[in-house]
Amino acid sequence: MELAKKEKLIKRIENHLRKTARQLVKFDTEEETLQYLISSFRSELDCDFVGIILKEREHIIPKVWSGESNIFVNHFPLKIVQCSPEFFNRSLTVQEMEGEPVCELTQLLNKSITTWFTVPLKDSRNSFGFCVIGFKNVVPLLIEMQKTFDDFGEDVAVAMALAKQKEAQKKKITGVEWITKNFILDSPIEQVVEKIVERAGKGTNARVACIYLYDEKENCFTFQPPSYGEMKRPKKIMIENNYMLKEYFPFLETTGGDQLTVPLVVNLKTIGVLHVEHKLNGTFENDDLEILELLSNYVAAMLENVRLYKHEKDHTKRLRFLLEYQQSLVKETIQHEEFDGITKTLSKLFSKSVILFDRFMRPISYELCQLNQDQLQEIVEHATIQVFQRKNKDLWFYLEDLKGTRIGIWPVNVGGDLLGYLAIEIPREEIDDFFRLSVDLALNIYSLQFIKRKLVLDAKEQVKDSFIHKLLVEEIEDEESIIQYANVFQWNLFHQHRVAVLKIELHELEEKETDILKLQSKKSLLWDQLKARLSIYDQNILFGNKGDEYILIIPATKEENNPKKYWSNLYGNIKKWLEIGKTSSQIFLGIGGKTETLQDYYTCYQQAVQALNVVFHSFREIGFALFDELGAYTVLHHLKDASIAETFIKKYLGPLIEYSEGKNMDLLQTLRVFLHCNGNLKDTSEELYIHRSTLQYRMEKIENLLGVNLDDSEHRFNLMMAFKLYDLYNATFIKKTKK
Repeated sequence: MELAKKEKLIKRIENHLRKTARQLVKFDTEEETLQYLISSFRSELDCDFVGIILKEREHIIPKVWSGESNIFVNHFPLKIVQCSPEFFNRSLTVQEMEGEPVCELTQLLNKSITTWFTVPLKDSRNSFGFCVIGFKNVVPLLIEMQKTFDDFGEDVAVAMALAKQKEAQKKKITGVEWITKNFILDSPIEQVVEKIVERAGKGTNARVACIYLYDEKENCFTFQPPSYGEMKRPKKIMIENNYMLKEYFPFLETTGGDQLTVPLVVNLKTIGVLHVEHKLNGTFENDDLEILELLSNYVAAMLENVRLYKHEKDHTKRLRFLLEYQQSLVKETIQHEEFDGITKTLSKLFSKSVILFDRFMRPISYELCQLNQDQLQEIVEHATIQVFQRKNKDLWFYLEDLKGTRIGIWPVNVGGDLLGYLAIEIPREEIDDFFRLSVDLALNIYSLQFIKRKLVLDAKEQVKDSFIHKLLVEEIEDEESIIQYANVFQWNLFHQHRVAVLKIELHELEEKETDILKLQSKKSLLWDQLKARLSIYDQNILFGNKGDEYILIIPATKEENNPKKYWSNLYGNIKKWLEIGKTSSQIFLGIGGKTETLQDYYTCYQQAVQALNVVFHSFREIGFALFDELGAYTVLHHLKDASIAETFIKKYLGPLIEYSEGKNMDLLQTLRVFLHCNGNLKDTSEELYIHRSTLQYRMEKIENLLGVNLDDSEHRFNLMMAFKLYDLYNATFIKKTKK
């Protein structure tokens, strides 16, 4: 019988808690929510005391309560650290806390209430506090319902959070209504400030409220009268080299103190601050911050409207002034082919430093006012990194972390083609329409000059590619024209040179998902960036295209008796330059032998191509190789009849190549690693990241396909020789196989 009564009681309480939880979300304020909660508990549980204990910063305080327990309530606030954390995590009863370490809250409960239990008010994000339910007499508590009460406490916490949101929304709506009723656009600035500071002071219960406006000329924050209450702060707050607002207003957008400050911002520009201090009771909280933020948004907009009216008066005069400079700039494009005249005129117009970059971020013209050469180099480095990292290269941006100098950088475009970048030292205040119009005018003038130069440069590039095409052929037809081409570039063909071939491989995902034209465009862009860097790195390097191949021809004297060190440094620099652009790519470089005569250039080019093939298939981690140091590969290169190599490859590797194509199981790579590991199954499986039994299955498959015994040293030698020939003649062999 007792068991049945207990079950009925549990069900009745559970039903009551569910109904209460559904009702709680209907209230609009936290106070209404909590009052309904304690009334519900007292009516259903017939208890003598119900209290809601909430966290407030480092303490807990009774928010609402019902019943006779003055002794209990009067001992608050208590520090949170002096209370057991279990009160905030799970439901507790007086019996459970017996034998546990006694905290101040437990002692207070035991003194004030005979029987009690608590319910934590917390959800997945917030822990608000807990609810205490007490009885004067000894009452057996239902420990079985601990989980039910925990879930109910979570529902209460959600309802409290929702009520807080509703209260905050109501305050915002009230604030907007007040602003609409009290202000009109042509109100004097003193009248606007008076109403705002009064509203800020009363809304946050502050004794003092005031506004500081930023004075650009004097570089200081100036008090804008009147204030609410008696202000004892300085009338001016000077800004030195530190422009961090927190240095001058420590409680900028920071609650929990006796002061609170919010910035006045218009179009990302700080024009002042709204400040309150000396709260009548307690400290400034999030509700106070929300009130100030709403007011500050309106103050900033009103002040900006006043300033715009003043700026409009000077607009016509400044436009006339700009037209005069436009005529001077156009005259420069007609009379000269260089950029220096335009840059000097533009620097005079702005009274600022001006720097012009080409599209590869090389400074080709500049006029410095207050800047020096060290600062110029710093700007070049920062701008280069930013440009190559940006995804949208059509938008202007600015560099600010340059020891007080702020540099704006605009792309110079014509018909969608990026021609260069214009850098101008810009003021820290907001850029006005006149400045923007002046920049647009300058960009147009520079575009015209770039087009003139681009026509000349494109012609030179075509000449260079044509020269390389005629030089790197098996039989040179017109030596005289090649020598004339070389003279155009002031390049001595008869000195020793190295010919290298460079390959750019994009990330695997880009190779798969992007169409061929887009892929080629990305590679061309990377190659253009490399050409710019190479020309800065060493002007004696000749580079160009031969079909899809990127060719480098470098004087052998650069190696200084240590070819590997020179090419290792060059390869490392190329990798570093590409990493600046944040493009997922890998670079491979094959270097041929040294030239002695004109006919040697083709031979060295072929050696570079074959060295590149070997690097691509066997030395990807190293990334580059000199043909002279490839060992057995150099001997195999001198095979007179390439068809012999093709037959040899087909005989020993042909079945694996055909089997592996289009399948997930790459038996060709498995055999390559197996031979590289000297037939050690353990090392092979570890390098391929496969199980040993999987490897054994693959090796049996390979032996069956090739009809060889991999334990036979003669067979292994032949297979290794086939792989070396495959690396050397890979491109040719693949084309013939597909045919």
